[in-house]
Parts: sequence; C-alpha cells; structure tokens
Amino acid sequence: MKLAKGFLWAGIQAGIKPNRKDLALVYSETPCSAAGCFTQNLAKAAPVLDAEKRLPAEQLRAVVINSGNANALTGPEGLEDVKTVCEAAAKQLRIPLSAVLTASTGVIGVRLPAHKIVAAMPALSASLKPDAMAAAEAIMTTDTRVKLASRTVAIGGKDVTLTCICKGSGMIAPSLATMIAVVATDCAIKPHALAEALQQAMRRSFNALTVDGDMSTNDCVFALANGAAGNAPIADPGPSLDAFSAALDDVCRQMAKEIALDLAKACAGSSLVKAAIFGADPNWGRVLASIGARAGTAGYAIEPAEARVTVQDVAVYDRAPLAYDASVLKARMREPEVRVLVDLRRGEEKAQAWGCDLSYDYVKINADYTSLIVTTPDGGVAKDDRLSNYSPTFKVKLLVDALGYIQKFSGTRCVIKYGGAAIEMVLTGSVNTELVTLLNGNGSALAVGVSGKDGGLIRARKLMQEGRDLGQVGEVTQVNRDFLEMLLQQGYVPVISPVGLGADGQSYNINADNVAAEVAVAIGAQKLIYLSDVPGILKAGELIGQLTAADLETLIDDGTIVGGMKAKAKSILKVLSAGVHSVHLLDGRVPHSIIGELFTDNGVGSWIRA
Repeated sequence: MKLAKGFLWAGIQAGIKPNRKDLALVYSETPCSAAGCFTQNLAKAAPVLDAEKRLPAEQLRAVVINSGNANALTGPEGLEDVKTVCEAAAKQLRIPLSAVLTASTGVIGVRLPAHKIVAAMPALSASLKPDAMAAAEAIMTTDTRVKLASRTVAIGGKDVTLTCICKGSGMIAPSLATMIAVVATDCAIKPHALAEALQQAMRRSFNALTVDGDMSTNDCVFALANGAAGNAPIADPGPSLDAFSAALDDVCRQMAKEIALDLAKACAGSSLVKAAIFGADPNWGRVLASIGARAGTAGYAIEPAEARVTVQDVAVYDRAPLAYDASVLKARMREPEVRVLVDLRRGEEKAQAWGCDLSYDYVKINADYTSLIVTTPDGGVAKDDRLSNYSPTFKVKLLVDALGYIQKFSGTRCVIKYGGAAIEMVLTGSVNTELVTLLNGNGSALAVGVSGKDGGLIRARKLMQEGRDLGQVGEVTQVNRDFLEMLLQQGYVPVISPVGLGADGQSYNINADNVAAEVAVAIGAQKLIYLSDVPGILKAGELIGQLTAADLETLIDDGTIVGGMKAKAKSILKVLSAGVHSVHLLDGRVPHSIIGELFTDNGVGSWIRA
C-alpha cells in the first residue's frame, strides 16, 4: 500500500489493554494543515472537546490515539489527561504543544491512565516508521479487521497520496459512527479548503453508515496535509480541489464500507431489517416500515406505499407485492453482500448506506462488553473473561456454535493463520528435533531435521474442501527431489516437518500422510511405510493383513473405511497409482514394528499392493 510522503506511523502496547496494542501515533516530519469532523453526540469525550475547538488549523504535526479507554464522561480530569498526553508527546517529539491532537476509544466512564501513555511515549516514538499497519492495529477495539486504505491522484502534475487508518464496528449511526479515522496526505492544501473537502467526504461516507443505530461519544475523523508532494497549494475551488476532494471522498467511502463489512451486509438501521437480511428473508415490509418511520420522524413528504423495492436486483415490491422465485432469491441473499434498492419516486437525488445484519458475532462481542470490564490496581482496564461471568444464555449459544463448527468441518483440520505459526513452531522446533535426537542417539544414523520450507523442499497451495476455507491448511504441489537426493547421497536421513511454502509466501500445514506420499512418489520409492495409532486396516474389528489397491478402494466405497483412516487410504491409493509398488500400514505403538515388518514373515499391520 502506497503511503503519503513525510508521514511516520507507530503502534505499541502501553498496558491500557491487557494483551494487545493500544497506543498509536501518526506523525508528520513537517507541519501540516489539519481539519476534523466530530460526533454530534452532546456527551462528547474529552479528546473531542479539545480537538473540535482547535481545528481547522495549521502547524499540526502529530495525532496520538489510544484504544481501551474512551476518556469520555470523565469530567475535568479527562481534559487534564488530554493535556498530559499532549505535553508528553510534544516533549518526546520536540514539537510545540499546539501541534499535537489526541483521540481515544474504548470503555466509557473510566479515567484514562495517562501515566501509562506518558511512560510509553519514548517507545512509541522509537517505533515510528513508514508503515501504517501497527498504528491501524493499535486503534482497534471491537473491530474484527484492520482497516487501511490509500489513494493516489495527479494534481498539478504531481502525484498526491492519501493514506487512511480507521477503526470502528459498533455504535455506528448516521452522523458519524463509533469510529476514529486519520487521513494523512502529502497534498499541499490550505486548512479551510481541507476542511471543506473533509466535510463533503463525510456526507458521502461515514455519515451514510449505520450498524446498530447508536452514536458514540468519541467519533472523529482527522485530516493532515503536509504538502510533501510539492503541488501548488490548494486554496480555492477549482480543478485541483475537485480532484483532491474526489480522492478523499473515495478513500473515506472505502473506510466506511470497511467498517460496515466488520459486521454488516444490509442497508438500514432497523433491527427487524437486519434480522431479515441475516435470515435471507426478502422482507420488503420491514424495509418500507423503517423508511416510513424515519420519514415520519424527519417530516419528509414520502409515501412508502408508492415505492419500488428490489433485493439483489430482484423486484419484490412495486406499489404492491410482486411474485418472485423465493428459493432463488434466498440463495442470492446468502452472498457476502446484499443490495437493497428502494425507489421512492419522489425526485432525482440518490444516496447509499451500508449496514449490518446484526450477526451473532456482533451480539457476542458487545453483549457483556462493559459488565466484564474491571479496573486494574495500576489504573488500567482489563476484561475478566472467565466463562463463569457470562450469562447461561451466552454459554448455551457458545456450546451450540462450537458444535456447529465441529459439524461443519466434519473432523477436518482447520488451522487459523496464527495457530498455523504455532503448529509450525511445534512441528519443526520440537517434534522434529526430538525425532532427530532419538535417531542420532544410537550413534549409527545421520538424521537431519528439515522443514518442508527448507531448500524449497515442499511447495504448497491453500486447500479448499467442498467450498470450505480450512485456513492455513495446504496441499503439496511440488517436491524438490534434487534436495532430497543430495541429502540421501551424503548418507543423511531427512526428518521432514509437514510444512510447505506457498507461491503467496504463506506457510501451510499439510497432512503428514500426504507429504509422505508425495515424497515417496518424487524419489521413486519402491515401498512406503506408514506408522499409525491403529493395528492397520480393519473390517468388522478384524485386521486385514494383505489387500490390493482395488480391495482398498472397495472398502472406501462401501463405508468400511471412514474418518481419518479414509484420508490415509486415499493417499495410499494415490502413491500406488503413481508407481510405488506397495504400502505397509503399521501400528506405531507396537515396539519394533518396523523391524518386524522388514525382517520377519510374521503378519504385521496391513500390506497393500498395487
């Protein structure tokens, strides 16, 4: 993502939240024009009260943002804490006090632990770099995704870039949302022109956004412009201001939609409409009822009964209910984004808004949000997240959801990104090392541990199963035979961790049986031995000592082989069809089972021939 010139970003953990980044800094190397838009809630938070009276302005340099504590409804002490934070930032950055703004988001009614922010200021400034990701992470609260956007536009022969970080997902209503955004641009533009462009962008983006019908105490959008692009300063209406305004409008609209996408796919603030969208119910009655309620409150001369309503481009109402294929429309409403279009037949103006379907995730995130917040002895806030603190209804819902996921994946491994990193660490750093140590312990073997990523040994790609995303689970696309043969020719026994490297640069956890099968095929092995935690292939509880590939395929088809053994059996069929002569499945729990297989005629495990 392209960043605006002359800006540095930082995000660290200051201890406001127990175990996540919670302090961000956006810093310009040169003075900026600055503008802001703020919540219309009369219960404004202390940072909003401070910034609102100071913008638009010149000579701004920094915005300090904390998450985890809103510094709202905290009285005179809240304003004192804002001043304390500004003073600490100004001192650390060696800039005037007036050049610093602050913003806060999080729990309302708890005093801001300003001392923690002050103590963290040296580390925060030391973390500054031309990368906005850490700052975007540090301002998150109930968000489920990091929000970043960038646009570049030509103005006066110069490339001007706008970079935006944003947070927000709950308490979002038109006239801003529970959200904080900072737009940093290298455009040269006067404060009054920047303020005008920002106000215009707000009307078309964040003020058109609704998630749950509430309005936060802390909503704010800052725009900082340092002029590093070198364009002629924009001061008056004209093509340059129009071009800048269009780019600002575009980046703000993307951020507004990103917020809505956190928990949102619908088009209005009505809880009934949200429920209908979540249930894939094209309920035009709820849509028109919500419009009628708003029109009545605002005094708009609108007759909802005269409207036309389409859902996913299917007309469901046109001055009267229309017939439509309910099953087809219901299926289309399961798509990631649902479009509801209402033609009021009362003029030419158009507007669009993004909303949410009031999903289970939203309810779970926010239901017990404040009731579980506790104040720590050092003045911070933490969440007492023990399951015993939640309501019986929540516990039942959690159990049902868990069972649903178990059913959804049918026992198939599903590895999340960060869980995948932990798995890779255990496989390569622990299990692999222990096996190598055991093999080398007798003094004769020359075992060497390798990850599938070493030497490009295993190339992989993301595995999708019946349309299900299994996270960081992958499948083998290529084995580096030359690397393996080099090790074998030197007398080494490679011990391979089943981790592959994708063309996208991601690590993928791969089923060990499949890795073994692909390696056997790649090196032209005559025989493959599997160690398992079962005696072998069973039928009616009895071990099948010998069978052919055709016999194995029959056992799969008739349902004798199921679950994890089915996946293993399929890998066996694959290697046999690729030229491996036989596969022996042994019980790894039995001491010396491999010796028994290699050096005796006794029936050990299951032997499958091509």
